[in-house]
Amino acid sequence: MKIGFDAKRAFLNQSGLGNYSRNLLSSLFRYFPGHDYLLYTTKRSDSSFSRSLDQRKNVSVTTPDNFIDKKLGGRWRSYGITPLLNQAQAGVYHGLSNELPFNIHKFSGKKIVTIHDLIFLRYPELYPALDRKIYDKKFRKACAAADLILAVSRQTASDLQEFYGIPEKKIKVIYQSCNEAFYSPPAAAEAARIREKYKLPERYLLYVGTIEERKNLLTVVKALREVKDVPLVAVGKKKGYFSEVAALIKEYGLGPRIFLPDQVNNEELPAIYRGAELFIYPSVFEGFGIPVLEALTSRVPVITTRGGCFAEAGGPHSSYIDPMNAEELAAEINAILASPERRSRMAEAGYAHALGFAPERIAAQLMHVYQGT
Repeated sequence: MKIGFDAKRAFLNQSGLGNYSRNLLSSLFRYFPGHDYLLYTTKRSDSSFSRSLDQRKNVSVTTPDNFIDKKLGGRWRSYGITPLLNQAQAGVYHGLSNELPFNIHKFSGKKIVTIHDLIFLRYPELYPALDRKIYDKKFRKACAAADLILAVSRQTASDLQEFYGIPEKKIKVIYQSCNEAFYSPPAAAEAARIREKYKLPERYLLYVGTIEERKNLLTVVKALREVKDVPLVAVGKKKGYFSEVAALIKEYGLGPRIFLPDQVNNEELPAIYRGAELFIYPSVFEGFGIPVLEALTSRVPVITTRGGCFAEAGGPHSSYIDPMNAEELAAEINAILASPERRSRMAEAGYAHALGFAPERIAAQLMHVYQGT
């Protein structure tokens, strides 16, 4: 079977949607090598993922081939991919990041789109009005044109029904997996190299995620005042919200206890997770919460948000708190750190839960959908 993908994010986005796309594609390549995979992207980056494709005879990468399409990449994604799919006689096209070409109705094969979240509708105050309008148009058109919508969580499936009135039978929940590198500890020398590179402390709490209002790092900083001895490592791209975080760190005098490593690459993240005592993720809302799964896969206990999608990713043995209650978060951090036995139980039970999201399982579910069985 020939399966086409919108692979722009896989090549050009180094976080959320990019990680989802790369992990999904890499799993399919590994566990189902008997198919042809057609990747469409406005540009091809010089990344380890991109370079790895050169060794795969069953993977093709198509980019715009004329001056106008190269300059107007968005137009090419919206109108130029569909004719190429028909020309290649693809059987399936999967939009991996909330979108399908505007003319996808002219494609003769199966049309699938993954919707990650509808946060721009649930929390509109976090998005500029123009962005909300663009997202809404693209998401609605993709959902209307798709033969099947894949939601990355039951929460997202519920939101699709609530906000767009999409019938349940048109939606299928297929969770995402994390990179297979998280399943095995790094070699001791590599772990030591990464610790030295980023000047990480011997013991630390860990936060991973974009530093923006919705992810709620301020609550972690507030809680840290009540946590003795163990510092915090926060990994993530800094947005405007970071100025509030930096001001609070200064006000509380926590600068020596908070480490903010810059430009951590994805290949080094597994070692940083493995070195943590505890992972803290008090995001207000997510479509799934992949950092929670990355932590559990790394055998690191998790404290995350009560409600929403978080229990889907975190399972029954993670700890759940009110994300706006710093006192509750601090108390839970201290309780887990004070009990090595509880911490060990959480780590092992969390890892067992994470195995349910193993890449081979998710790839098999996807192939089941593609083949229509």
